[in-house]
Amino acid sequence: MTGAQMIAACSVAGSDSGGGAGVQADLKTFTALGVWGLTVITAVTAQNTREVRGTWMLPPEAVRAQVEAVAEDFTIGAWKTGMLGNAPNVRAVAEALPEGAALVIDPVMVSTSGHRLLAEDAVADLAELLIPRASIVTPNIPEAEVLGRMRVATVEDMAEAGRRILDLGAGAVVVKGGHLSGGAAVDLLVDRDGEMRLSGKRYPYSVHGSGCCFAAALAAYLARGMPARQAFAAAREFIDTAIREAVGGPGPVRIVNPGGTILRWP
Repeated sequence: MTGAQMIAACSVAGSDSGGGAGVQADLKTFTALGVWGLTVITAVTAQNTREVRGTWMLPPEAVRAQVEAVAEDFTIGAWKTGMLGNAPNVRAVAEALPEGAALVIDPVMVSTSGHRLLAEDAVADLAELLIPRASIVTPNIPEAEVLGRMRVATVEDMAEAGRRILDLGAGAVVVKGGHLSGGAAVDLLVDRDGEMRLSGKRYPYSVHGSGCCFAAALAAYLARGMPARQAFAAAREFIDTAIREAVGGPGPVRIVNPGGTILRWP
């Protein structure tokens, strides 16, 4: 079984020693959705479900070499970026990523526990070099505020922030509404055809790794040939199940296998 025979997706992100987020969570998501998972490690972290205790960035030449290695040997249906960490690594990914690649960007900036995961001087490079190449960008509310340069307090604000990020050149933007208050959790997709809103139950506990898993699910569905809006609906259902099945408290989401197997190209 060679790389060219498989539906594959690649996670470009940090390693989570607790296994609940980062490349570990992405690989579990890819496997659950029947996609062969590849990885490009950008950083090693010492963390668990409660805190990030340390972060060590890989040099950009190591990141670039990993991207080039997997791109040369596998037919990659979609790429997903998570924690990139600093400006040199953002630039390395932008330089090495194949032209025209389907790309999901989770603009990871700060961990749930408050640990900074993207240097402030890297935000401009992310916006200028990678977001214009993205099929879908998936900011949470704090990230949408940074990228959209505005305060987000309502669903209408989410839509406006999404439009501003769309103006950076992305194909679509999904603003995740988990940080807003209210009885329902609303996620909103903005693209050049308008808006698509999906609402789900808000669970009375926090979880670890939901953003990573959601973006990875989007990448997996894009790799399987779904258009952005269909992938958004499928990924929203997938992560809702993962949050619902999570252990209460700050534990990780529980990735439920819907029966997927490693798929081959037709």
